[in-house]
Amino acid sequence: PQADMMVVDIINRALKKKGKIIIPSFAVERTQQILYVLNTLLDQQKIKKVPIYVDSPLAVNATEIFRLHPECFNEEVYDFLFTKHNPFGFDGLTLIRDVNKSKKLNENKEPCIIISASGMCESGRILHHLRNNIEDPKNTILFIGYCAQNTLGWKIREGWDEVRIFGDEFQIKADVQIMDSFS
Repeated sequence: PQADMMVVDIINRALKKKGKIIIPSFAVERTQQILYVLNTLLDQQKIKKVPIYVDSPLAVNATEIFRLHPECFNEEVYDFLFTKHNPFGFDGLTLIRDVNKSKKLNENKEPCIIISASGMCESGRILHHLRNNIEDPKNTILFIGYCAQNTLGWKIREGWDEVRIFGDEFQIKADVQIMDSFS
């Protein structure tokens, strides 16, 4: 409940700026956890409905496995599954495997939520999303997990002014938010 209210506050403040919310996330478990929370908050109308993208082939595959094996969930999620049918396939959610569709997300200027791996921002599609969105103060980068020291994610979380992505320096102008309650 406390974590849910924090997510509500962060997302609603970010969406008022009409920017993107970039969520670096581990592909297995953490992505599914945040999707469950977002689906619940949307269902309760606590956050505005915006497109939500999971942009990571591994996270998409893991999400499909979670969806197919409800017996692996705790009682609350299991009950939710049989009430709502699919917490990982709600209206407004797009799972992206295709590289070209991933690239198109960076051309999109509309508010949205992008969940992408890796959680520590060391590899994967998250690097492209950070590169294209980190210098825009309308955007929010929301960390929902641990980042080891000296990783790109750690540097962003620690409030560095500039970071190197793909060999180029970028100023951190996006709002950086941290929710360690998911760790």
